[in-house]
Amino acid sequence: MRSLLSSRWPLYLAVIGLVIVIASVWYTNRLANQLSVIEENYVRFYETSIRDLNDLGDDAGTFDLDVLNQDVAIQQEIIQNNTTIPAIWALPGGGGYVEAINWDGREGDTAYILQQLEDLKANGKPPVVMPVGGLMYFGTSNLIRKLRLFPYIQFALIGTFLVVGIFGINQARRAEQNRVWVGLAKETAHQLGTPISAIMGWVEHLNLLYADDQDLMEVSSELHKDVERLEMVANRFSKIGATPELQPVNIYAELDACRAYMEKRAPRRVTFDFPSAATGQLSVAINPLLFDWVIENLLRNALDAMDGQGQISSTVTERDGKVIIDISDTGKGISSRNQRRVFDPGFTTKKRGWGLGLSLVRRIVEEYHRGRITVAHSELGKGTTFRITLPKADPTHA
Repeated sequence: MRSLLSSRWPLYLAVIGLVIVIASVWYTNRLANQLSVIEENYVRFYETSIRDLNDLGDDAGTFDLDVLNQDVAIQQEIIQNNTTIPAIWALPGGGGYVEAINWDGREGDTAYILQQLEDLKANGKPPVVMPVGGLMYFGTSNLIRKLRLFPYIQFALIGTFLVVGIFGINQARRAEQNRVWVGLAKETAHQLGTPISAIMGWVEHLNLLYADDQDLMEVSSELHKDVERLEMVANRFSKIGATPELQPVNIYAELDACRAYMEKRAPRRVTFDFPSAATGQLSVAINPLLFDWVIENLLRNALDAMDGQGQISSTVTERDGKVIIDISDTGKGISSRNQRRVFDPGFTTKKRGWGLGLSLVRRIVEEYHRGRITVAHSELGKGTTFRITLPKADPTHA
C-alpha cells in the first residue's frame, strides 16, 4: 500500500498544483475584470468631462470668449494630466495632420497614427468635438490592455514554475535511484568476490587431482572460463558509478570475441552470423569490460526471444564519422507499443527478471560511451534489430 501511494504522489502533487493554478488565475482574472470596469468608467468619465465642457461653452454663447478660453484651458489641463488613455486629436486644416497622446511611444510616426485613426473610425466609436477645432478619438486604456493580458501572463509563469518543479523532482528521484543502483551494484560485486575465489580454488584442486583425465580437464577448462567470466561480471558491477576509461578497440575483434563466448553457451539450433576479427580495422573508443556487457545482454535477450532456434546476426557500417552496429535476431519481435519502453527501468515482458538489463545497456552506451542505442526495427513473429551508434576512433592508436 505504501509503495502504491509513493508511486502516485507526483500525480497528486500535479493535481493539487493544477487546482492552485486554476484558482489563482480565476481570482486574478476576477480582480482584473473589476479593475477593467473601473478603468473603463474612468475613460468614459474622461470623455464625458470634455463633452460637458464643450456643451458648457456652447450654452454660454458662441461669442463669450472668456468662457470659451476657460473651457479650453480646463480641457488642456485634463488632456495634459492624462497618462494612461491613448487618444488621437485629428486637427483641422487637412493634409492628414494629427496629434497622438500616449500611443505606445509612437506619437511621431504619422503613418502609424493615421492607421490607428482609421481603425478607431471603423470601430464606430463617436469622437469628441473640440472647441478649438478638430475631433478627439479615444483608444483602449493601456492599463485595461495590461489587465486583460495579466491572467495569461500569470498562467504562463505558474505553468513554467510547475514544469520546472516537476522536472526538478523527477531529476532528484532519478539521482536517488541512480545512487541506490550504484550502491546495490557495488555490494553485489563485493558479495560475489568470496564464492568466486572459492570456486577458482576448487577448479585448481580438480586440475591437480585429475590432470590425466582429458574429458574432465576439458570440462574444467570451460568451468575455469565461466568462473573468469563471473569475476569479470563482478568487476563490471564494481565499476558502475565510476567514470570508465575508454580506449581504441577494433570493433570487429571485440564483436567476434563476444560471439565466440555466447555461441558455446547457446542452443545448437541457434546459429551466429557475425563479421570475423579478420574483416578489417575499424576502431571505436570503448571500455571493453562494459561494452562486452552490452553485447552479451543483447545476445541473451535474443536467445530468450528465439526459444532455442533461429539466427543471431550482426553488421557493422561506417557513416559520417560514426560506427553503426546492428544486432539482429529471428525471435518473437517487440510490439510497436513496447519498442519505446524496452529501455525503461523495470519494464520487462518476461515472467522472470527485473527489467534492468536494457536499462543498464542504454546507460553504458549513452552515458559512458557517448553513443546511442535504439530499436532499429522489430516485427512480431519475425525478429528485432537493435542499433548501437558510436563515435569512430583514430585507428592509428588502436
